[in-house]
Amino acid sequence: MHRNGTGAVNGEQFLKRLSENPPTLYIDGQRVEDPTTHPSTRNMCKSLAGLYDMQLDPELRDILTYEEDGKRYARSFMVPKTKEDLRLIGEAHRIRAHYGLGFLGRAPDYMNTNVMAAGAGAEYFAQCKPEGDHKVDFAENMRNYYRFVRDNDLCLTHALTNPQVNRSKMASEMPDPYIALGVVKETDEGIIVRGARMMATLPIADEIVIFPSTVLRENADKSRYAMGFAVPCNAPGLSFQCREPIDVGRDVEDHPLSSRFDEQDAFVIFDDVLVPWERVFLLYDVELANKAYAGTDAVLHMAYQVVNLKIAKTEAFLGVAQSIVNAIGSGQFQHVQAKIAEIIIMTEILKGLEVAARETAFENQYGVMTPSREPLDAARNYYPANHHRLPELLQLLGASGIIMMPSKADREGPLGPQIDKFLQAGNASAEDRLKLFRLAWDMSMSSFAGRQALYEKYFFGDPVRMHSALYEVYDSSEAVMRIQEFLKREG
Repeated sequence: MHRNGTGAVNGEQFLKRLSENPPTLYIDGQRVEDPTTHPSTRNMCKSLAGLYDMQLDPELRDILTYEEDGKRYARSFMVPKTKEDLRLIGEAHRIRAHYGLGFLGRAPDYMNTNVMAAGAGAEYFAQCKPEGDHKVDFAENMRNYYRFVRDNDLCLTHALTNPQVNRSKMASEMPDPYIALGVVKETDEGIIVRGARMMATLPIADEIVIFPSTVLRENADKSRYAMGFAVPCNAPGLSFQCREPIDVGRDVEDHPLSSRFDEQDAFVIFDDVLVPWERVFLLYDVELANKAYAGTDAVLHMAYQVVNLKIAKTEAFLGVAQSIVNAIGSGQFQHVQAKIAEIIIMTEILKGLEVAARETAFENQYGVMTPSREPLDAARNYYPANHHRLPELLQLLGASGIIMMPSKADREGPLGPQIDKFLQAGNASAEDRLKLFRLAWDMSMSSFAGRQALYEKYFFGDPVRMHSALYEVYDSSEAVMRIQEFLKREG
């Protein structure tokens, strides 16, 4: 790792880096030699480049970046010290989220907040003291990695969970002990790891971070499956098997989201990959592994990015829904107004939770101003339970109009004049109406929308487990005490 980077980079620099050091991706049985030119990934690469260009736009630079020691860095790398810092970080998250209408669930600023919090809370990793002759400073490794990623403005992916082979058994009970990612052995250079992890969203990245799963199920306090490290996405022995692409090469007017923002999802295969000691952050300790996100408060900073992302996404649904109503002139009907009101309520609930998390923020043990857990936990449980209603509302408002949508080629074909006549809207031309309804379709009914629906449902994990975790950590003692005092009141 080197720290001679220039800080925030632009889109051209990002694409050049990705082309020269491509991640080892496999799509449709073939190795992707260059993701910036491959038909299934090039549009996503361009979209990512656009995000990097935004941060150096003169009008946005001071919002999306900050200056430190004479260099400018992406705002998401900034260690917040005040509530005003959190406000600026949140504003930057939302501006980046608006770029993809909230449909880029793993934009680079998500993992940036992870390494920022882990770097600031690096002393957590100093507690890791594996047996043997380890002369490794895990805390310093974590600090150095944060600086390395920040200084070079790297794009990161990550993978948390083990393959879905048998959920009733622990990783060590599988037919092969290296179905789940585990440490094979140690060498003078580092550790050798073997196995697989699910699920790396945005494998079109510079590096992958393997932080401990939050649900590592092992009986012993020491385990080969407890680890934290980072390696380049083209490390020898590392490969990503991607799912079937959603970007099928259609015009952006026909597939306005899927043609731009197919992040890709992959499972990651580690075939005896060497992880240098300087890139290892945690080893063998199950308890430290399971509590790493909470112990560094990384989970809260990541959740803060997410709630801002969901605000942008819900606002996008609101904008499209109201645009449909405006186009077809249905706004006078009360049932239509009620549907729009549902989206408004969701938007304002999320905005209120973001403000609450920020305004009740606290300085944690590492000196980092940290958004409060309770509002963020509420958002993390509320949105997955209610997101399904957003595409449903678009379907109800657009009805058959979201199905009867000739393509751009049809509009330019021999029946173009008839399409212009019969598919116009009361307040929009056929061309404008079809562009709008195409967007509504890609948000609510396409394969892209279907993937988004499942993704949102499990964004932070199984909903039942999320509710259980909220029950376990939420302090309701004051409310209970108040009820007890009321019951004891006489007269």
